[in-house]
Amino acid sequence: MIIFDAHLDLAMNAMEWNRDLTLPIQTIRRREAQLKDKPDRGKATVCFPEMHKGDVGLCVATLISRYIKPKSYLSGWYSQEQAWAHAQGQLAWYKAMEVKGALRQITSKNQLTEHLEAWKDIETEHRPIGYVLSLEGADSIISPEYLDKYHSQGLRAIGLSHYGKGVYAFGTDSDGRLPKVGKELLKKVDKLGMILDLTHLSDKCFYDALNIHEGPVWASHHMVRRITPHNRQLSDDMIKSILERDGKIGMALDAWMIVPNWIHGYSTPKRKKVTCDRIIDHMLHIANLAGSTNNIMMGTDLDGAFGFEQTPMGFRSIADIKRKLPDAMSKRGLKDEEIKGILSTNGIGFLKEHLD
Repeated sequence: MIIFDAHLDLAMNAMEWNRDLTLPIQTIRRREAQLKDKPDRGKATVCFPEMHKGDVGLCVATLISRYIKPKSYLSGWYSQEQAWAHAQGQLAWYKAMEVKGALRQITSKNQLTEHLEAWKDIETEHRPIGYVLSLEGADSIISPEYLDKYHSQGLRAIGLSHYGKGVYAFGTDSDGRLPKVGKELLKKVDKLGMILDLTHLSDKCFYDALNIHEGPVWASHHMVRRITPHNRQLSDDMIKSILERDGKIGMALDAWMIVPNWIHGYSTPKRKKVTCDRIIDHMLHIANLAGSTNNIMMGTDLDGAFGFEQTPMGFRSIADIKRKLPDAMSKRGLKDEEIKGILSTNGIGFLKEHLD
């Protein structure tokens, strides 16, 4: 079974964390052992060898580049032009990985089919990992015409915001209605047939975007607000709104999203008892609302500015999706086909339906 992960910040890790993802995970950790600039140094969970070990042969890989104003508490760039150029640098890394044979960009239904067949037939750790390119936060789009440029470069999914107030939408920990420029951008997203990622949108912008965007939607890495109360998570009404559009919801492996009352810098997975069962609680809540598991997928967000200090107990690598989750899901009563759907075919089927 090829595992599909709907959200990985691969280029951010390569370009901002300076991680060579072609190397073994132990080498990456060893290189960072003495670094203190980021809380997850020495605790990386994602690299290409680990993705191969865990059969994570297909993912959604991001470009992420925020525009900020001076004195912002968020990191980013002081102009949209700088944000664009930074995202283009991330894209250049993806292209270099394609030339190296480590990655293969997927932009169409035919390419996806070919990749799935090749992954199944070629038994080697050197087979390329397929990736669908997504934009996490639209700040780097200087004008709507720049979305055409992104699309021609292979972009097939887009989220309008990240944290705080963005150019095109309000994101996590902010609130407000979708601005005019956001509405105009959504029309372009529709025209290009792209997937709208609802992740990180503020509550008001979430519903505004759903009312405007007529194309496919997913929430690539989200959890359930009923279990983990925070505006970052999906309320039951939001979940139902996604289900009405037959969208998909990706399960993240970030501990603070999985259990309530996580305190950054103090809480640990062990202290908070963050186990596989806690992830499955979120799956089952969505399944109970939907009547099936068909709308659930994985969107782990692993190495999304955190490492194994903030993953469920036992998860020290992306390969642990394959090692840990199927047995735990089976013990909670999920059938083999349901497990396969969540880890693989639900998200892949969505791509088959909505890629050109």
